[in-house]
Amino acid sequence: MIAVILTGGKQYKVKEGDVLDIEKIEVETGRPFEFSKVLLIADGSKVMIGTPFISNAGVRAEVLEHRKGDKVLIFKKKRRKQYRRFKGHRQELVRVRITDIIPDLAQAPAKKAAPPVEKPVVKPTAPPEAAAPAKPAEKPKVVEKHAPAKGKKPAPDKPAKEAKAEKPKPKAAAKKPEPTKVTPKAKKTK
Repeated sequence: MIAVILTGGKQYKVKEGDVLDIEKIEVETGRPFEFSKVLLIADGSKVMIGTPFISNAGVRAEVLEHRKGDKVLIFKKKRRKQYRRFKGHRQELVRVRITDIIPDLAQAPAKKAAPPVEKPVVKPTAPPEAAAPAKPAEKPKVVEKHAPAKGKKPAPDKPAKEAKAEKPKPKAAAKKPEPTKVTPKAKKTK
């Protein structure tokens, strides 16, 4: 029996026992889960096709591990423009094993859930508020202005709107270029 499922914007053709890498889903390692978006189920000569999905169909799977895919390099360049960008990307994936393909979930027996993963027991300690002494309120920091560097004018303390309201400085009168003197060309002798 084979099925076509949709997950992470991609379609996968699967059968029982297949192991595949899919886009990341929020399921813990070792936990079973179910794909409900089944597009097609084929069992020998019997084929069920969904419009777009088959109602009450499902594909059960178990999470094996969370991992990252191979690095994909992204390089952009515009010739003669001094523009180059180089990036790398590793997609987060989940490796799953297909356990069952179920054409009708209402008639299928429910499978046992995986045993819960044991978490370490942490002994409670004293609350952090009681352990740390109360701190006095901190004074706000005062930022001092530094003297401007040599040859630089200090920035005005006025807002931008007030600076524009000041009278514009008169422009210096443009000098007219002096007329060039035209001299007759001298004849060359050989």
